[in-house]
Amino acid sequence: MTSWSDLGDELDRWADGGRSATLWWRDDDAAESTPALGRLLGLRAGLGVPLALAVVPAAAGENLAAAIADADGVTMLQHGYAHRNHAGDGKPKAELGPDRAPDDALGELAAGHERLVALFGGPAAAVLVPPWNRIADRLLPRLAAAGYRGLSTYGPRARAQASPGVVQVNTHVELIDWRGGRGFVGEAAALGLAVGHLAARRGGAADGGEPTGLLSHHLVHDEAAWGFIEAFVAATAVHPAARWLDAGEAFAVAPAAGGE
Repeated sequence: MTSWSDLGDELDRWADGGRSATLWWRDDDAAESTPALGRLLGLRAGLGVPLALAVVPAAAGENLAAAIADADGVTMLQHGYAHRNHAGDGKPKAELGPDRAPDDALGELAAGHERLVALFGGPAAAVLVPPWNRIADRLLPRLAAAGYRGLSTYGPRARAQASPGVVQVNTHVELIDWRGGRGFVGEAAALGLAVGHLAARRGGAADGGEPTGLLSHHLVHDEAAWGFIEAFVAATAVHPAARWLDAGEAFAVAPAAGGE
């Protein structure tokens, strides 16, 4: 079972090699100002690391914009359009999957992007986070023309660009056991995901340039999940080999059109 000492040992190996173990934090499904969102923003502020907040455009309103108006260190990403499943019966859930006409999906995404820019302005980065972390391959070549400069799903990326002009930076440390009661996956499991990706990067089994991504879902966290985030960020933030990136650094993209 992976432990905190295993995490420390892995980061020490990065330090011994003179390398920087980059990390980033993405939280999904933001739509409304809720107590859980307030707790997330408060935790981020206390930890002092950047947060990328994946916002569902169709559900987002002025109260969400007001809640994060004064929140430093938070970048908005686009979490699809309405987080609505369009997959056929028995198929994995997807809003942007192969069961939809590409023009229909891209039309919704365009409307969603405009809404986020109107609500958040400059912090609304041109990064797409597909709901359920799934997107049809035939949409990828059209993302750059649609205004996106980044894509984020789950698992080690196959390449640095999902398509020409679109940087892919995924997440790798899922905190929620979606198939086993929707609670925290457990400390050992979460640490195993983090150490596993860091070790794979260091050893060349995964893209060494892709930062290791922490994936949270504030609306469904139990106390154990909240506690793990705090402990994990605190443990890594003080290590000389670890460096937490904001979304701009991770994706190297400019703010969305209409921003600062």
